[in-house]
Amino acid sequence: MLPFTREQFLGVFVTYNEAIWPLQIAAYLFGIVVVALLFRPSRSSDRIIAGILAAMWVWTGIVYHGLFFAPINTAAYLFDALFLFQGGFLADAGIRHDRLRFGLQSGPAAWVGAAFLFYTAILYPLIGMATGHAYPEMPMFGVTPCPVTIFTFGMFLLTTQRLPRWLLVIPSVWSLIGGSAAIMLGITQDWLLLVSGFIAVPLIVLRDWGTAHLRRTA
Repeated sequence: MLPFTREQFLGVFVTYNEAIWPLQIAAYLFGIVVVALLFRPSRSSDRIIAGILAAMWVWTGIVYHGLFFAPINTAAYLFDALFLFQGGFLADAGIRHDRLRFGLQSGPAAWVGAAFLFYTAILYPLIGMATGHAYPEMPMFGVTPCPVTIFTFGMFLLTTQRLPRWLLVIPSVWSLIGGSAAIMLGITQDWLLLVSGFIAVPLIVLRDWGTAHLRRTA
């Protein structure tokens, strides 16, 4: 059983979206920047992408979980910490140590990654509206946990070098937490979240193994 009702949960989105407006537009603009930078890969673009992803996780942890969700669910303080850790991991790996490389490639991982990005930015809000969750009573791209997680998995699938494995842990944990809660609460657009980790992680591992094998045999 969840410690809050469906009405309370949806009410958090109403309050949150109205309080942070128009930052939802800024989140979409940052998302457009991330996608555009995939077409112009460089070390500076990789750092910018990592910084934007880190900012999405940190913002969602502090503001959504810590300030708005915690009043109806004290477990949100734990979720806040998880999101802050993930934002820190992304900043450390992608900015401080320059270990993340993003770009467009062929292959199943890249195709699924592109599909995740399209789903999060376009299909996600459309499904929400079609199922009765119009703005402001809906999770929004870049500033709420489930869209941020799916978008991050999409970007991880579009990395071009071996992805540090610890970056997959917290998104995978949240995909189970958020995805199972979404099913209980009837948030249809979040159902993909529950299986996103099971789809993304094996594809990333197999892609990285294949890339490493090719390099060894070249």
